[in-house]
Amino acid sequence: MNWLPIILIGLGGFLIGGVVSFWNKSRAVAVMMAVFSAGCIAGGLLWLMGQQ
Repeated sequence: MNWLPIILIGLGGFLIGGVVSFWNKSRAVAVMMAVFSAGCIAGGLLWLMGQQ
């Protein structure tokens, strides 16, 4: 079993929590974290789909 895609999806979820936390403090940081989060989640899902 390959753990890296699962770790990427988990990291994306962790970054979503950071987006919620930073939204009222610094929108620029929140948007940057949202972009990285989407990339992590999409990359992990695409990696898992490509293994089939």
